[in-house]
Amino acid sequence: MSDNAVPERSGQGDSRRLLDRTAVITGGSAGIGAATVRMFLAEGARVVIGDLNAQAGEELVAELDDVGYAGRVRFQPVDVSDEPQVAELMSVAETEFGPIDVVFNNAGIGGAIGSVLELDVEHWDQTFAVMARGVFLGIKHGGRSMRASGKGGSIINTASIAALSGKGGPLAYSATKAAVANITMNAAVELAHLDIRVNAVCPGIIFTDLMHRGHEAEAEAVIEQIQPLPMRGQPEHIASMVRFLASDESAFVTGTTQVVDGGYLAQGSLGVHPLPGVSNQPSYTGMNYGTTGRGTEIRFLEPRDDS
Repeated sequence: MSDNAVPERSGQGDSRRLLDRTAVITGGSAGIGAATVRMFLAEGARVVIGDLNAQAGEELVAELDDVGYAGRVRFQPVDVSDEPQVAELMSVAETEFGPIDVVFNNAGIGGAIGSVLELDVEHWDQTFAVMARGVFLGIKHGGRSMRASGKGGSIINTASIAALSGKGGPLAYSATKAAVANITMNAAVELAHLDIRVNAVCPGIIFTDLMHRGHEAEAEAVIEQIQPLPMRGQPEHIASMVRFLASDESAFVTGTTQVVDGGYLAQGSLGVHPLPGVSNQPSYTGMNYGTTGRGTEIRFLEPRDDS
């Protein structure tokens, strides 16, 4: 590729930015993932949704089929921490829609929560398996497809502002997101010669079920005090950044972590959690499985006298 070359956009005369691209979106059945699926389809992409929650994934595909996207979207159940399942997800995408152009590694859970002195190591390992190993496997197997096609592609990973500061989220969650940010930079350097770009998006407080867990009003009241932009962060705000990173408009962008947070990080308010009951010294431990369909596990700790 020459220094001044810009990749050609398929479908000359069509303004849709992802026309005829094949995309794989994990964690695509709800929240940020589902918003991105809808946006990608509207931009002309063909999309394979990968998610552990089969019921939610199949319901979303049925909804999208009904509004005119039949034949351009399908669901594949996947546990992103399981390598054979991730490899199968990519294979399904290639078989159904052709070589993969975009991978959005978005699947996630709340993960291990509570006091670092009491966290169960099994919960810690589960958190890293989904949030860090899952991103690695998505890059590995999505990148293999892009290498084989010879066309290059774009890989986008969901990190978080929790990766960039202390107290942006629970300890295990924050640690995995910091790992994702670093994996992104290193993979971007390694894969650049294949014209595979790798970037991460760092959402701030986004109103999804995983964030507010039914406490929308309480969360919004705190956010009004600590977030400079006076609006709710919506899944579509993140999807728009992912669309940019997936498209030719970001052809010279790789190895970055794109913060989309309404100024929250710049404000320096991390440590003020938007949900009531979240403490700097938590009196509980457990595991938050997010929107997988598995309930949150919480164990409250007995009071201690450390005087």
